Amino acid sequence: MTQSPRDALLESLLENARYDTVDLARMTGLDEAEVEATIAELEADGVVRGYQPVVDWEETDREHIRAIVEVNVELDRETGYADVADRLAGYDAVDTLRLVSGDYDFHVEIVGESMRDVSAFIADEVAPVPAVTQTVTHYAMTTYKESGVDFGDGDDDDRLSVSP
Repeated sequence: MTQSPRDALLESLLENARYDTVDLARMTGLDEAEVEATIAELEADGVVRGYQPVVDWEETDREHIRAIVEVNVELDRETGYADVADRLAGYDAVDTLRLVSGDYDFHVEIVGESMRDVSAFIADEVAPVPAVTQTVTHYAMTTYKESGVDFGDGDDDDRLSVSP
């Protein structure tokens, strides 16, 4: 199945949102004006919601803590998943919020400058939400890959050799 030029452009932007119009035109077979118009259309349609760098925080001088929080909720007649999501999504500390299937209802990623800040946010803002019945917090210790970008050091194999 062949990709449409729009899909090819979207794939190229996912690979590297900093490609310039000339490169995108060459890669997709569109001319530069079509590339610009298609990007504007993708943005206007809400398909492309933003452009963000992938940052290896361990290579910076800034403290950056990411917590993955499993959130369970109990809904009533007046409260639905969208209501809970709207409330949680309103916080700047909430980086990612997804309704998921499985053992818990929401997958929430929270970022902060310290474990204390993140823990306080969860205790003071997330846990008290009336529909929330349980939170389980996991702190990201090391990131090896994010958004398709490998954070490895470039060595193919760090394992020790074992001789018979």
